[in-house]
Amino acid sequence: MSSLSVRLRPAPLSIAPMMDRTDRHCRYFLRQITRHTWLYTEMIPSSALRYGDRSHLLDYSPEEHPLVLQVGGDDPQELALCAQLAAHWGYDEINLNVGCPSARVQSGNFGACLMAYPETVARCVEAMGKVAAIPVTVKHRIGIDDRDRYEDMAHFVQTVAEAGCQRFIVHARKAWLQGLSPKDNRTIPPLRYQDVYRLKQAFPQLTIEINGGFSQPDHIQAQLSHVDGVMVGRAAYDHPYLLATADGQYYHDPQPVPSRHGVAQAMLPYIETWVRRGLKLSRITRHMLQLFNGQPGSRLWKRQLTEQSSRPGAGPEVITQALAQIPESP
Repeated sequence: MSSLSVRLRPAPLSIAPMMDRTDRHCRYFLRQITRHTWLYTEMIPSSALRYGDRSHLLDYSPEEHPLVLQVGGDDPQELALCAQLAAHWGYDEINLNVGCPSARVQSGNFGACLMAYPETVARCVEAMGKVAAIPVTVKHRIGIDDRDRYEDMAHFVQTVAEAGCQRFIVHARKAWLQGLSPKDNRTIPPLRYQDVYRLKQAFPQLTIEINGGFSQPDHIQAQLSHVDGVMVGRAAYDHPYLLATADGQYYHDPQPVPSRHGVAQAMLPYIETWVRRGLKLSRITRHMLQLFNGQPGSRLWKRQLTEQSSRPGAGPEVITQALAQIPESP
C-alpha cells in the first residue's frame, strides 16, 4: 500500500529521536507524563534490522503508542524490509532519517548527506510506501554545507513528496558535514524558522513539522500558527515535566496533569518487572534523573538515583526512598 493512501493522524507535538536517550525505557517514562505526544525510537540503521536481533531492536511496551520507528539507510530494498517490519511490529509510522550529520552515519551514506540526493531518498520512500500500511515520513535539515538555499530544500521536499511522503519534520538548521560535531550541529548553525514557514506555505497539502530550539510551552504554541506540528528534542529530555500540560493543551484531554511524585510512582511496577528480568535499575533511572529539575530536592533526587541504582539487587525501593525525602510539588 502506498503511503499516499494512508491518512496521517494529527501530531501537533512530538519528541525527537535521540541516540542513547529515547530507548524503550525512556519512552515508557515519558508516557507517564504525556499520553498523546508522539514518541520516536532512536535511529536504527536499516542494516541492523536486516541482520541484527529484531526483537531487541523493535520490541516496545503497548503504552508507548503513538510511536514512530526511525530508521537510517539508502538502500530501497533494505528500507522496504524495515517498513514491513515496522508495520508488523505495530508501529504507527516509520520515519527516514535525513538529518543526522555524524561521521559514522555519513560513512554509511545516510543521514543528512542524503539531502544532496533527493532522487535517492525518493526511491527509498517509494519502496517503503509500496509495502507498508503505515505512513512513511522524513526528518531532514534545512540544508547541508553550501547546499542550503531555500530552493534546494523545496526541491528536495517536492521530489520526495512526489514519491509518496506526506509528512516532513524539518530541523530548522543546516548541517555542516565537515568541521562540526553532531553536538555543535545542534547549536551553532543559526535557526531559520522562516524557511520552514515558507515551506508550509508552498506545500499546504503536506504536513510540515518544525524542530530546533524549542524549550518553553509558549514557544511551541507560537509555532502552530505557522506549521502543523512541533518536535522537541533535548529540552524534553532535560526537562521532561515540560510535557505535563501537553495533553490538555494540544490534544484537549481533560485528564488531570500528573504530579512529579505521581509520575515516579507510576514507574514502580514497570521497574519491578524489568529488574526481575535481570535489567540493571540504572538503565531505567538514568532517564528519570531530571524529573524534579528546577524543584526543591532535585539534587538529592539525582544523587540518590545515581548512587543507589548501581547497587547489586537495587529495585523499586530506590525510587520510593528517594521520593520520601522530596517535598510534594503543587
